[in-house]
Amino acid sequence: MKKDIILCGVGGQGILSIATIIGEAATKANINLKQAEVHGMSQRGGDVQSNLRLSTETIYSDLIQKGGADVIISMEPMEALRYLPYLAKDGVIVTSNKPFVNIPNYPEEQALFDELDALPNKVVMLDIENVAKEAGSARSANVVLLGMAAKYIEIVSTEALRNAVATIFARKGEAIVEANLKAFDMGSSVGK
Repeated sequence: MKKDIILCGVGGQGILSIATIIGEAATKANINLKQAEVHGMSQRGGDVQSNLRLSTETIYSDLIQKGGADVIISMEPMEALRYLPYLAKDGVIVTSNKPFVNIPNYPEEQALFDELDALPNKVVMLDIENVAKEAGSARSANVVLLGMAAKYIEIVSTEALRNAVATIFARKGEAIVEANLKAFDMGSSVGK
């Protein structure tokens, strides 16, 4: 079994934290893992993306080929559209529905949603920032998004991802762990 995942967003949104959590879960499950990251100008809101490849077999490359991504997990809807050429025909997009307007010619919000709605792929969208606030930590929107994506990752269980959230945030204290677990659980309940 294998899963090729593109994680994308804007610098500072927590994309690399999502990659770390998935990597922790995969490592504990003895799943092979390769990762390639592109860091944009994070202090200026630049593009950040990570190719994350998980497999029960040997992985020879850390890059996902065009048409090869099983899942695009995006903190921002325009960034999800940026990586469409990499999405497999039966791939899934899991994204925030709140644009991060960081450029003067950012597309109109409705145009983004129309383009996502017109795709033949399954698209799951949610106001992750609002859910994170409800969970008690506005900074955990990325963990809400991971919770939403958990059922599509499949190669590692939702429970393994949840446990990895607790492990990764443990050094920040119990309150941060609990807020992130609540955010993950609220995200994972989407679509159930």
